[in-house]
Amino acid sequence: MSTIAQLRRILKENHTIAVVGLSADWFRPSYFAAKYMQEHGFRIIPVNPKYDEILGEKCYPDLKSIPGKIDIVDVFRKPQDCVPIARDAVEIGAKVLWLQIGVINDEAVQVAEAAGLDVVMDRCVKIEYARLFGGLGWFGVNTKVISARRPV
Repeated sequence: MSTIAQLRRILKENHTIAVVGLSADWFRPSYFAAKYMQEHGFRIIPVNPKYDEILGEKCYPDLKSIPGKIDIVDVFRKPQDCVPIARDAVEIGAKVLWLQIGVINDEAVQVAEAAGLDVVMDRCVKIEYARLFGGLGWFGVNTKVISARRPV
């Protein structure tokens, strides 16, 4: 489990986030988490083979295709997809593997930690950043839509 001090250090020292599974759909949690972090000074690099661009950034099909350094690999994928992502995060020299809320995979954690990466699991980067550093506006996830149904 990550402590407040560890989360604070991770979010202070690392500013380039590759978001694996980032969706271009505004109502998806990955989109508003990435948008929030982008609006708070983080460089967002989308990783999703379905898109060419998200949030004004070139989208890559996988982590290994990204030129340049990645600090945090933020994972919005099913838990069973995480081990290969953890291996790729190690291979590209990322510093942190961050598994979003509900993304729990102990084997992926072991792979990343064995290679010296910091690991955060079952937490949201946006929620933790807002909680630890505050800032102006948009703390919640208000989509201004009150419905249990997906938008058409």
